[in-house]
Amino acid sequence: MAMTSKERVSLALRGEAPDRVPYQDTFWKSTIARWRREGLPADADPSQHFGCEMVRIAGDYTMQFPLRMLEETERYRIYVDTDGATRKEINEGDDWTPYWMDFTIKDADTWRQHRDRLTYNPSRLLPGMLDTYKQARAEERFVLFSGHASFHPTWHKIGLENILIAMATDPEWVVEMMATHAQLVMDLYDGMKAQGVQFDGAFLADDLGYRTAPLISPDMYRELVKPHHRRVCEHLAEDGLPVILHSDGDVRPLIDDFLDAGFSGLHPLEAKAGLDTADLRQRYGRRLALFGNIDVTKLAGTPEQVVEEVRSTVEAGKKGGGYIFHSDHSVPSDVSYSNYLLALETLAEVGRY
Repeated sequence: MAMTSKERVSLALRGEAPDRVPYQDTFWKSTIARWRREGLPADADPSQHFGCEMVRIAGDYTMQFPLRMLEETERYRIYVDTDGATRKEINEGDDWTPYWMDFTIKDADTWRQHRDRLTYNPSRLLPGMLDTYKQARAEERFVLFSGHASFHPTWHKIGLENILIAMATDPEWVVEMMATHAQLVMDLYDGMKAQGVQFDGAFLADDLGYRTAPLISPDMYRELVKPHHRRVCEHLAEDGLPVILHSDGDVRPLIDDFLDAGFSGLHPLEAKAGLDTADLRQRYGRRLALFGNIDVTKLAGTPEQVVEEVRSTVEAGKKGGGYIFHSDHSVPSDVSYSNYLLALETLAEVGRY
C-alpha cells in the first residue's frame, strides 16, 4: 500500500527512505499563465494538479504598519509596505521586480520607537488558516509551520546595505531586532497551536547567500544570527518538529552551523550557485535532508537535458533516503508545460525506492 504524503515526507526529513521521493514545487505566476495556454486546465490549482505533498501555513510577522500606495502606473508602483519600507516594484512582464527606496526604521532609536509593533497579537493569525489546515489533514498532506527566520526579515525593515553595515558597527541593535523577530515567530507558532493546528514540521526562510558565497562570514553568522536560529529550532523541537531552512545562494560554508543550530533539511539547493546533491550527500550523509536542486535552466532546455537533470539529481539525492524533489528555486516561465510534465514523468521512473 502506498504511503500518505505525511508519512512519505516525514521519513524523508528524518533521512530515511519512503516508498518514493516526495514531490513539492513552486511556480511563477507567469509560468502558470503560460502553461494554461499550453494545456494546464484553466481551473486547475497547480499544487493540487501536480500532487504537491506539503502545505505551508504562515502568519503575519511584519511590523503591521498601514499599507499605503503612493503612486501606481501600468509600469510601476510605489508604496509603503507593512514593515514601513518604501518600495518600488517594476512590471518586468513576467513579474514585479522590487526595489527598496526608504525605511521607517533607520537606526536603533527609530527601531525602539516602533519595536512594540513586532509583538504577537491575534490579528497575526490569517483568515482561512483553520480551513487550510483541515483540508490538508483530510488530504493527508504534510503540514508545515511557515515563516521567515531572522536575518532576511530584519533587513527588509532597514535595508540590506544598512544591516550589513550595522552588523559591523552596531551589532547590539541588529541582535535586538533579530531576537524580537525570533520571539514573534515562536509566539505565532504557539498561537496557531492554541487554535488547534498541529504541525508535522517547519519551513523557515532566511536568505543568506549570494550566487558565489554567503552574504556574511561564517563567524558573523555564528555570533549574530545563529543564536536566533537555534532558539526557534529548539522551541519547535519541543514538539518533535523537523525544521527546514530555505536559503538561496551558495551557503555551503554555513551548512555545518545550520545543522548545529537545529535545522534538519536545506532548501532549495540552488544549482546555479554550485550546490549539488551528489556532493552534499557525500559530505553530510543522512544528517541533512536535501530538498530541491533541480536546475530550472536545464528544465528549459531540450527534452534530453530535462531527463538527464532529473535523473542525475534525484538518483544522487535519494541515495539512502532523505531527498525531496523541488526546483532549485521556483519554476520560471521559460520552462514549457511539456518539459515540466516530462520532468515529472522522469521523477516517477527514477524516484522509487
